[in-house]
Amino acid sequence: MGERTLRGATAVVGVADAASPTGELPNRGRALEAAMIAEALDDAGLTLRDVDGVCHVGPSTYVGSSLGLAEYLGIRPVFTEGTNVGGSSYEVHLEHAAAAIATGLCEVVVCTYAETPRGDRNRGIDSEMPLWIGYHPEAEWEAPFGLWQPMGPYALAASRHMAQYGTTPEQLAQIAVSTRQWAAMNPRARYQSPITVEDVIDSPVLLSPLHRLDCCLVTDGAGAFVLTSAERAADLAKPPAYVLGAASCHDHDMISQMPDITVTAGAVSGRRAFDMAGITTADVDVLMAYDSFTITALLHLEDLGFCAKGEGGSFVEDGKLGPGGSLPMNTNGGGLSYTHPGMYGMFLVVEAVRQLRGECDSRQVPGATVAVAHGAGGALSAMGTVVLGTREAL
Repeated sequence: MGERTLRGATAVVGVADAASPTGELPNRGRALEAAMIAEALDDAGLTLRDVDGVCHVGPSTYVGSSLGLAEYLGIRPVFTEGTNVGGSSYEVHLEHAAAAIATGLCEVVVCTYAETPRGDRNRGIDSEMPLWIGYHPEAEWEAPFGLWQPMGPYALAASRHMAQYGTTPEQLAQIAVSTRQWAAMNPRARYQSPITVEDVIDSPVLLSPLHRLDCCLVTDGAGAFVLTSAERAADLAKPPAYVLGAASCHDHDMISQMPDITVTAGAVSGRRAFDMAGITTADVDVLMAYDSFTITALLHLEDLGFCAKGEGGSFVEDGKLGPGGSLPMNTNGGGLSYTHPGMYGMFLVVEAVRQLRGECDSRQVPGATVAVAHGAGGALSAMGTVVLGTREAL
């Protein structure tokens, strides 16, 4: 097999996202997706006439996904991508779109996401599909035994990590505290008031050992990014965020089939993406790591190699993930404090790009040249890792 690399061939050239401290957005559905695409294209200095590729997976109420979106936009793409692996779908889409552009299948790809669970509920709109559509093994082998979705798998992982490695609730709580410190610098974050480790521990236990403040938000949110070739990116409106490496891996669907409940497939996707990019963890200036729960973020730190397996708790307890720390993580406030509509991976890419451009105001990480967006989907099932860099990182 030949060399497997996409390094430096493509770049993210436009981004947009929408979130609100109220947790609600005024628009929804296709109109919100189209607004995000228009904003991201404008950010790049491009128009819909330039677009020949579309990536999309939306809420379960949508049928047709990328087909319906392209029809709504009035375009006829020659590349389409609708892979749905949950929260990491947008890292996977970026990987696939980068490969398509690098091999000449298309030139400019847009990827978008919009979901409004909070606003829909308050509008009286039922945006939930029935729990089991078609055949799902979980319906037979997990749900009857009381596994609460989506929190149950993560509570199991946290319990096992604590039992196996001595990780404490206070160590997990520090992840939420550090993330909230970043959110306090983001005027669009849902929650901006500082919290302490004690606040997290004192919040209600929703599913042992996870407290309410260990868990992500439920908010409206939307975003989009634009990807094109490195050659074309050089002449566009904003500094390119070059794709240095990208990889994905999934190793189970049901949590009961996870090979090791304390080791995610990020141990594979991270290594492959870092190897493609030619970097080590020491080169990463900003880490955007999916934080559906505090345990999710802790597992990412271990599986990506920032610390050894089992050492995540001691690694985070000094606050190094927060402002001024040695590993700035989730600098927009993350899924724990910024926004979390359901599939958070889009926001990882958007913030990583903005950090590399130096557009993050008070939360800006000085001199950032390498950023990692690491998404997680399903029940710790599907991982997607993207390494982005400035021109200096090429």
